[in-house]
Amino acid sequence: MKKPDSIPNAEGKLGVLLPGMGAVATTFVAGTMLARRGLAAPIGSLTQMGTIRLGKRTDHRVPTLQEFLPLAQLGDLEFGGWDIFPENALETAEHAAVLSREHLDAVKDELARVVPMPGAFDPRHVKRLQGTHVKKARHKAELVEQIRQDVREFRARTGVSRCVAIWCGSTEVLPTINGAHQTIDGFERALLEDDAAIPASQLYAWALIKERVPIANGAPNAMVDFPAAVALARECGVPIAGKDFKTGQTLMKTIVAPGLKARMLGIRGWFSTNILGNRDGEVLDDPDSFRCKEATKLGVLEGVLEPERHKALYGDLYHKVRIEYYPPRGDAKEGWDNIDLFGWLGYPMQMKVDFLCRDSILAAPLVLDLALFLDLAQRAGLSGIQEWLGFYFKSPMAAPGLKPEHDLFIQLKKLKNTLRWLRGEEVISHLGHEYYD
Repeated sequence: MKKPDSIPNAEGKLGVLLPGMGAVATTFVAGTMLARRGLAAPIGSLTQMGTIRLGKRTDHRVPTLQEFLPLAQLGDLEFGGWDIFPENALETAEHAAVLSREHLDAVKDELARVVPMPGAFDPRHVKRLQGTHVKKARHKAELVEQIRQDVREFRARTGVSRCVAIWCGSTEVLPTINGAHQTIDGFERALLEDDAAIPASQLYAWALIKERVPIANGAPNAMVDFPAAVALARECGVPIAGKDFKTGQTLMKTIVAPGLKARMLGIRGWFSTNILGNRDGEVLDDPDSFRCKEATKLGVLEGVLEPERHKALYGDLYHKVRIEYYPPRGDAKEGWDNIDLFGWLGYPMQMKVDFLCRDSILAAPLVLDLALFLDLAQRAGLSGIQEWLGFYFKSPMAAPGLKPEHDLFIQLKKLKNTLRWLRGEEVISHLGHEYYD
């Protein structure tokens, strides 16, 4: 990344486009509407509630991120998006049953005006859903053009000066990255040939990048995580990030596992199971979609623990993940972990974690932060993979041949040091020797 000489202020309105306007998206939209009216607090959002230390500890310079960065303000956000079902954001939020009647009533008129555009959809890639509000075209290249036209019309209709996009749609089946995904020209030909290996998420990615719209991918899909998309993003000057929001059980793993590793405690087994009953749970009830999610969830422990470097502690780790669709829970997910660990002289111990969380409540602030940080990144002239945003993802994107960092605390240091660097402040190593010299 090239350090910007300056970052233009966030002038005008920012459009936040949401492919997939289900529980996560509508919880984010409603919550932002409530927060900007002062009716509820944006808890969980780093951009709204976080601070950043600048300089030495003795300098006592700890501004909020709002004070430190030229971020778009909540009042400047305009919402739009696509879905394969026609219900507006209020109707979808009522059906999702994440937010209380009191909260929905406070913003119901504004929420009802957010109506999804017809979605691009291929049932071969999301087998448990049957869309009723979908685009029709001769081939996938035409679908890309329809999405591009949607973006242009949204800009004209709302008067936004800039847009960002956050994928909040369903998990697709485990992707097949073939020869068509390697180059820009090859992908363009595959779109015209209606290549079955190209899922809907990649149609949005291609259209949005061509419209110079930064993208973050909140699902495990290979939406922008393939060579042609990365190359197009660099060519078009568009920041991209992903993949798969780090919310419930995996958030706990990236908190607990670094602590166990820091103390050099061994782990023999880590068994994880989830129950959830929302649309995401229904989609993941399909084995092919589950395999896509499983890949991002399984990679976290290996990334944190580095078993190849600590064979005696983690070389024989048995890691198993299960997700069960259980409709009575709705959006109230339960993530249960059993950890078999060992300590001094090899004596065994156990740890149990039972996280009764709310999936969309944890994801909504991530959508907000990613929208504001991607907008900042584009105004700063950054493009391509934004690894510093890996803090928000189960499977962060990184440069080819580079293993992404999964330790939540290292990710947070990287994120804040990137912000310091962007604003011309000294990055902080936490060495601390300068206080004693």
